[in-house]
Amino acid sequence: MTHSRAATTLDPDGTTAEWWRTAVVYEVYPRSFRDANGDGVGDLEGVRRSLPYLEQLGVDAIWFTPWYRSPLADGGYDVEDYRDIDPAFGTLAQAERLIAEARERGIRTIIDVVPNHVSERHPWFQEALAAEPGSETRKRFWFHPGVGPGGDELPTHWKNNFAGDVWTRTAGADGEPGEWYLHLFASEQPDLNWNHPDVVREHEDILRFWFDRGVAGIRIDSAAHIMKDPALPEDTGDHVPGAHPNLDRDEVHDIYRGWRAVADSYDQPRMLVGEVWLPDPERFARYLDGEMHTAFNFDLMTRPWNAAEFRASIDLMMAAHAGVDAPCTWVLSNHDVTRPATRYGRADTSFGFDRKAWDIPTDPALGLRRARAAALLVAALPGSLYLYQGDELGLPEVEDLDRGELQDPMYFRSHGENPGRDGCRVPLPWSGDHPPFGFSPTPGTVTWLTQPAAWSSLTVEAQERDPSSTLNLHRESLRIRRTDPDLRAAPLTWLDLGSSVLAFRRGAFVSVTNFGDSPVSFGAEWEPVLSSAPLPPDGVPVDSTAWARLTAPR
Repeated sequence: MTHSRAATTLDPDGTTAEWWRTAVVYEVYPRSFRDANGDGVGDLEGVRRSLPYLEQLGVDAIWFTPWYRSPLADGGYDVEDYRDIDPAFGTLAQAERLIAEARERGIRTIIDVVPNHVSERHPWFQEALAAEPGSETRKRFWFHPGVGPGGDELPTHWKNNFAGDVWTRTAGADGEPGEWYLHLFASEQPDLNWNHPDVVREHEDILRFWFDRGVAGIRIDSAAHIMKDPALPEDTGDHVPGAHPNLDRDEVHDIYRGWRAVADSYDQPRMLVGEVWLPDPERFARYLDGEMHTAFNFDLMTRPWNAAEFRASIDLMMAAHAGVDAPCTWVLSNHDVTRPATRYGRADTSFGFDRKAWDIPTDPALGLRRARAAALLVAALPGSLYLYQGDELGLPEVEDLDRGELQDPMYFRSHGENPGRDGCRVPLPWSGDHPPFGFSPTPGTVTWLTQPAAWSSLTVEAQERDPSSTLNLHRESLRIRRTDPDLRAAPLTWLDLGSSVLAFRRGAFVSVTNFGDSPVSFGAEWEPVLSSAPLPPDGVPVDSTAWARLTAPR
């Protein structure tokens, strides 16, 4: 396979400086992408050997969820050493080789940085545990005495993102109960104190460490959480914007302006993309004003399958970006979220972490049909696009994993009430009729999460043979997105085709999504280009998206 695509993908206008404005970024969850050494766990060599697949898919960059040394208490988001690769995934030398070989194919690398917390095994935290209360090493974290008699009560009653308490009590060398430490997520993930200069300096050094090794961008995990009010007030829900005890505090922007300065200091500037879960679009946009280059538009991902809801979300986010020099960043799922092929087949097609539950009925055929339609819709929107591994295959959420397999702290901290996120993290099926479906090189290898036997029809190998497969739909849509000049640069103009239809133009390019219950007629001047379902004579079918080009003036 040649690498001629790279010049078109990375240099459409003769420059590489702002590649991220229209990029298609593929999220790799390393444990589940591909296993090269046969231990049932995905690794970096598996990704490297699969670069031709990613190149053929048509992506511009790969985003790796954390690949650092970690106890994996939270899928790698509990980092023990930012300057080393976890042995389960490979070595630092392999990471450097992967970055370089991907770049030769026109594919840049984005890595995850987790600023809110580290692993309990991080040297800093181990040093802090061994130190006395009030010591300088403890000030890098949030150690605090308890309240009440004997300090037995929690310092605050803030909400934990994974359920349960946000404070865990330590014990002294004599075994006596000591101070408590803060963790907005799992207890194995102690929160860092971003008021401490060591924390600020260390993370800027981490950015340089990876930028110097060819990484093109950083995805910032839980970006709005890092600053806390040192007074530790309770969350009463009546705070003014910017003064929440532990979310979206105004001081956070000084930190990310510093990160932006590091990114911009390189001859080829690096990019920053933020995980910013905020309902207020004005507060969201602040992170894009001289700080991050982009941030995920999660609002669309949470909306139900409804034309008015989708349009409202798109309008909301495009308006939020209008005042800042940043493109919209569209995403339908990721390693935390119920897969679209399952989500869109339910009675409630919206998404919220607080609504994850067992045994929610779904219609797999309907869900896949809508997921294909949604994929075409977002691929036609202006801005950048993030695609989670396996969504290009139309994989469903795996909701019948044996509970003994589950590893997500959401499941454990909710005492089993929340099924957690492992269902969207099952290893990918590549080939063959039986597990591990080519994920591992040795037949019969037991993968770290069990693949459904029914996935034999969803493997890469099977879908490559089927011209109408979800994989081939994605390949063709990304090819058109990459080569069509209107999809690269033209603004969006809405078309009125009825309340149950979402239609828009970008130059001569037209996208029509039918959310209704009857077909939608195409105009006589529209020449079909691609559709998520076969196009009958009477127009765009229900729960489908079609692309077309205008062949005559309207």
